[in-house]
Amino acid sequence: MINHYPLWKNILIALVVVVGLLVALPNLFGEDPSLQVSFEKSGKIDAASAEEVQRTIQSAGIGQTGLRYDKERVVATFATVESQLRAADQLRDALGKGYVVALALQPRTPRWLAALGLKPMSLGLDLRGGVHFLFQVDMDAALEQRLERYANDFSRILRDDRIRRNVYVDGQSVRVEVPDAQDVDRAFEVLKAADPEVDLRREAGGSGIVIVARMTEQQVRERQNFAIEQNTITLRNRVNELGVSEPVVQRQGVDRIVVQLPGVQDPAQAERVLGATATLEFHLVCDGENPYDAQQKGRAPVGCELFKERSGAPVLLRRRTIVTGDQLIDASQTFDQGMPAVSVRLDAKGGREMLETTKANLNKPMAVVFVEQKREQVERDGEKVEVARIEKEVINVATIRGVFSSQFQITGLDAVEARDLALLLRAGALAAPIYKVEERTIGPSLGQDNIDKGIAATLVGAALVVVLMLVYYHVFGLIADIALLCNFILLVALLSLLPTALSLPGIAGLVLTMGMAVDANVLIYERIREELRHGSTPQASIHAGFEKALAAIADSNLTTLFAGLVLFAFGTGPVKGFAVVLCLGILTTLFTAVIVSRAIVNALFGGRRIERLPIW
Repeated sequence: MINHYPLWKNILIALVVVVGLLVALPNLFGEDPSLQVSFEKSGKIDAASAEEVQRTIQSAGIGQTGLRYDKERVVATFATVESQLRAADQLRDALGKGYVVALALQPRTPRWLAALGLKPMSLGLDLRGGVHFLFQVDMDAALEQRLERYANDFSRILRDDRIRRNVYVDGQSVRVEVPDAQDVDRAFEVLKAADPEVDLRREAGGSGIVIVARMTEQQVRERQNFAIEQNTITLRNRVNELGVSEPVVQRQGVDRIVVQLPGVQDPAQAERVLGATATLEFHLVCDGENPYDAQQKGRAPVGCELFKERSGAPVLLRRRTIVTGDQLIDASQTFDQGMPAVSVRLDAKGGREMLETTKANLNKPMAVVFVEQKREQVERDGEKVEVARIEKEVINVATIRGVFSSQFQITGLDAVEARDLALLLRAGALAAPIYKVEERTIGPSLGQDNIDKGIAATLVGAALVVVLMLVYYHVFGLIADIALLCNFILLVALLSLLPTALSLPGIAGLVLTMGMAVDANVLIYERIREELRHGSTPQASIHAGFEKALAAIADSNLTTLFAGLVLFAFGTGPVKGFAVVLCLGILTTLFTAVIVSRAIVNALFGGRRIERLPIW
């Protein structure tokens, strides 16, 4: 029998369709607007604190439809977005500082589906809402960091050449004071050989000739471009670490970076990771100095700087930085003797610095300083202005017990701190401080109009296709409509499984997929009609129609697939979302239009003698 599938093939096709229907099923239940409450610092709430938060929510009477402790946070669900927004303002006032009240969406997926690990597909920022951040790069700080690096390098180079010196940053330049006049020329030549591009000049100073190093205009531009590009890459890496699907991280203007996280489920975690300009510094502890005396006097001894540990205790550290965050290659959370820790790996230069320091300072204490820059509003002359504030906190002080270089561990952290710190360091250090100038949480109500119009367009297109196929091809048109429904189910299932967010261009890809799927059936059915007109038997016409049309179907779909792959490779944002849906739709179309529809035709008409086919 030429039009017959073996039993195993029919079972396999049915199994694929049923599994696809099961995977796509969570999309039918929708989502509830919700609020997620967590601690500002640690990002999680223990069971005892969760009960207190739940009592606060209940006593505030904010009208939630559900309230539970879920994954180390308290989740309250609401009937409408309007009640969610009102409750967010009321809850922030009731809980006060120290808590993060984040807007989110909670799927209404039944427990038995959730237990199977199934969830609805992600929606893009234009459909579902999400979080929008706008960061500004501190270009002045980027130049200052470069000048500080010049100062450290110059001091080390002259020290290795045994030249007495006093190197410091003064405004937009680095000044090198050489007490011995006979060493000035040699120092100038050494520094010029170390970096021929830097602008070196001799100037008269209070103690004689001073060598002044300034960055050229080209170096300034290169440093600023490097800062914005490196920070963009770093933020993109941090977003990838968060696991957000189809994010938008791109440069905006001269010194700003926009980050959009569609459908993000944990805005608080996103803000902590993206907004933090965190890095690390390693300093030696000042020996023989009392930090409490320095705290009372309000000043530190020469060559030292006053810091505070997390307990609030003062500690004096040497100003010279051994290693900075931009010399970190990798960081991962681990455990040391059962306690949380962060395993750190440095680059070659950082490893050499750490090796020399540990060799020369065995059995002396060394501190790890966590550096974070924030922006805050202050009043000046009756007006509120934003200023940068750098927070430095000693997270660990340990005695150097052995010589080490590029690999070591940081301890003294709890599990959440170790996880977040490892994430920040692994994602990359920022080339320059950034601060948040805008944050918008986009609710799903803003995209509801797009959703309604997209669904309407899909339904109208599907209805027209279904009716036209029924009218023009009769029973075979019904078979094509069934295959089209299977195509839609499998495509939704794939979008639910993959970390791809469906956006408005993605809906356009869905509609285009339906048209292309029907086009494949039209090619097959017209070929069957042609064979019947030439006098072939119905069974031979069915076989020839599917076999001879396959080449044309494969050719048209593969060329479109290649175009979709190019769009995916070179496109960004909405273009990439459209390309993903288009490519997946082509794969499901080839399966349903050729295999599923052939299986239905074989089941209805194959294996028996028929006089005519209901295809006219």
